[in-house]
Amino acid sequence: MTGIPADLRAAFDAYERAIMANDLDALDAAFAPGEATLRGDGAGLLVGHEQISAFRGLRGGVAPRVIESVEYRPLGEGVALLVSVSRFAGGGRGLQTQVWELTSGRWLITAAHVTPRSPAFDRAVWRTVGDPLYQGAWEGPLEGLTVAVKDLFAIKGYRIGAGNPAYLDSARAETTSAPAVSDLLRGGASLRGIARTDEFAYSIAGDNAHYGTPPNGAVPGALPGGSSSGPASAVALGQADIALATDTAGSVRVPASYQGLWGLRTTHDLVPRQGLLPLAQSFDTVGWMTRDGATLQAVADWCLSYDGSGSTESVLGASGDDLPWRFRVPVEALAAAEPATRAAFEAFVAASDLPVDEVSLGDLDEYLVPFRTVQGAEAWRNNGEWLRAHPGTTGPAVAERFRAAAAVTAQDEASARAALAPLREALHALVRDAVLLLPTVPGPAPTRTASGADVDAVRQNTLRLTTPAAVGGLPALSVPLLRVATPPPADAPSSRGSRTPRPAPVGVSVISRAGTDIALVRLGRALHARSTETDPA
Repeated sequence: MTGIPADLRAAFDAYERAIMANDLDALDAAFAPGEATLRGDGAGLLVGHEQISAFRGLRGGVAPRVIESVEYRPLGEGVALLVSVSRFAGGGRGLQTQVWELTSGRWLITAAHVTPRSPAFDRAVWRTVGDPLYQGAWEGPLEGLTVAVKDLFAIKGYRIGAGNPAYLDSARAETTSAPAVSDLLRGGASLRGIARTDEFAYSIAGDNAHYGTPPNGAVPGALPGGSSSGPASAVALGQADIALATDTAGSVRVPASYQGLWGLRTTHDLVPRQGLLPLAQSFDTVGWMTRDGATLQAVADWCLSYDGSGSTESVLGASGDDLPWRFRVPVEALAAAEPATRAAFEAFVAASDLPVDEVSLGDLDEYLVPFRTVQGAEAWRNNGEWLRAHPGTTGPAVAERFRAAAAVTAQDEASARAALAPLREALHALVRDAVLLLPTVPGPAPTRTASGADVDAVRQNTLRLTTPAAVGGLPALSVPLLRVATPPPADAPSSRGSRTPRPAPVGVSVISRAGTDIALVRLGRALHARSTETDPA
């Protein structure tokens, strides 16, 4: 460290000791306070001391390492650049680039960028990966595309893990692959790997008590959305082109909205569910996520107009006629959205000059409450025997949901099904000659440091928006059309400079009549083209 001022060297050494000890107080003290401080890595940029501190509280420390070398360059009076090379005890090297500034007699970090050692793969995103894991057909409309498969689908030679290590250990290797997997392979796509899911797909947050929380590819430090969390993150991060996922109560649409993806929940029973570990068969459906509409169109065109026997005859009229350019906005959905999301949605509608009528769905809890009752009854029938035989193996939030599911009586379930029947009919009537248009979720993805109570409140409001399509068994497409600002908290401390509120993605959902899935994707692309002035073809 020749040439480095002694007091700067001491500050650097103290910071490195704090890193190795995971001393959060010392690490917080080493970074300059305020909203001008920066920290970046491969997952994205954190802006402000508050975000950086929150990230450290979740990281859990750094693997043992030693500093091999440090380069020092003075940038001005009281400003210095340090670039250090670290060697990890477990193998591999990393790089740390830091700007230090002398403030009130103390050297503090004002900007940092970390290049970690190369990981084999992110275990929060992937269960297993290959290059590829399974090669698809060497030609076809999906040739060259890679797929992240949610860990609920059967893949020949692999076990289904359902996001739970005890379940994975108890499972047997599958002898055949699920039709939803095979269809993609026949179309030319290759399987990149098996991606994580929230436990038993019984969540929409995207966290997992056993494997960690996958990163949000669009908003650093935010929840990824679930339960199709791993496949969504893999696509958003560019590690796969297609996510093969499921949607029971929003498990495709929520992560698609949170991470700026296209996400299609298909018509219930349109895509075969053989080889799929169920959560609640009355609502479970297969879906896909992609980074762009053209890729999703290619997937839908292939998978929804192929019957598995070599025929290209459409299934259930899935190719459909073009849907009417007429939209109905449920007033209750707007009321459930956060104010900034509602404002962005209304601005989008106005700017796109869409023919829109407001309609009423009624109290959204009248959908949600009976939906959750039926979902819980089916979830317990599907998983209760295993859970009784393996007590204490699920995370606390999922365990609580299964406890509630176990308490649903046959009469509760029958009453809930009776309550859902007229709601389903009303939804079908609303989409007979128009398309429902609404925000996919109430707002941008919550931060990973949000309190449990805050996340639960977001979950309840989110389910109010996502449940109607599930109740109706209708196709629903989330299109990344909105950008909603996420300003710092009102009580955030002032600092040198100010943090510009960073916009985060929020999807717009379009919901159409059963069997019009391919046409729905075309319509979504037309909406996107009108909003962004891009060519939808």
